Order: sequence, then C-alpha cells, then structure tokens
Amino acid sequence: MARKSRHHYRREDQAAELDITTFLNLMVVLIPFLLVSAVFSRISIQELNLPTEAAGGAKLERPQLSIEVIVRKELIQISDGEKITATIRNVANDYNIKELSRQLQELKDKNPETKEATLLVEPDIDYETLIHIMDAVKVVEVKKADGVGFDRKVLFPQISVGDAP
Repeated sequence: MARKSRHHYRREDQAAELDITTFLNLMVVLIPFLLVSAVFSRISIQELNLPTEAAGGAKLERPQLSIEVIVRKELIQISDGEKITATIRNVANDYNIKELSRQLQELKDKNPETKEATLLVEPDIDYETLIHIMDAVKVVEVKKADGVGFDRKVLFPQISVGDAP
C-alpha cells in the first residue's frame, strides 16, 4: 500500500476586508431623512405644580379664591374650593371647551390677582383632553376690538394637577 502524501498548505494570514459600502449607502440616505423629519417634530414641556397639600411642604398663604376645575367623564365642574359654582355638560359627546373658557374668563375678571388653578382629573380621561383643558385654563383667545384677529389673554398660568374626588 502506497502512502498518499498529504499536502498541508499553509494559509497566509491576510487582513479580512470589511465591505461597508452598503452601510454607507444606507447612512447617506437615512441621515438627511432623519434631519429633515426632526424639524417637524416639536416637543413642548408643560410646567406643572403639585398641590401644596400633596407635596407635604409647609402650608403657604392661599389666595382668597381657590379655583378648581374638576374633569369628569361626562362633564366639567368649576369650584371655588368650597362649593361647585358651575357645571358644564358635554356637547355631542365632547367637552364644551368654549363654555369652560367663558366661565373661567368671568372668574378672572372678578379676581384678576388670582393666578393659580387646580385641575382635578378622573383617571379615565385621555391625555389629549387633559392638554386641551389645561390650555383653556391657562389662556383664552379674545376677539380684538376692531373685530379682526384674536388676542391671547392669560387666565390662570400656574396649574396644579391632581386626582378628582
């Protein structure tokens, strides 16, 4: 029996080439797209205060009027801290934001020094509704005297948020 000779070839250690052209092509397309789309997405931060009783801090002097806007599934109530002064029912299964703005504007006209309001919300109220009501509590758009355009009037800019009773 004849022995077969085995040939052992020695591999030369070569540096492996990394083909990144497809990755670079992807980046060339993706980066400008992300930069352009980032301009259109804006995030605004809403500054909120916790109610002073819930925060556990020292009791501060409270203004004469304590405005509370209570948001329930079927209505919105406005309270002076002691009793409910107004009840605004939903119109066509949606909150009546215009009536809320009108009621709050009347309260602001009677108490111009008051800047705080507490927004008490039931747990099943969605986030978008909460933001619309917060906007209505903060500012109202009033028609200008000449009838052209609107002015923004600040109502109660310092909003505290809590759970509805």
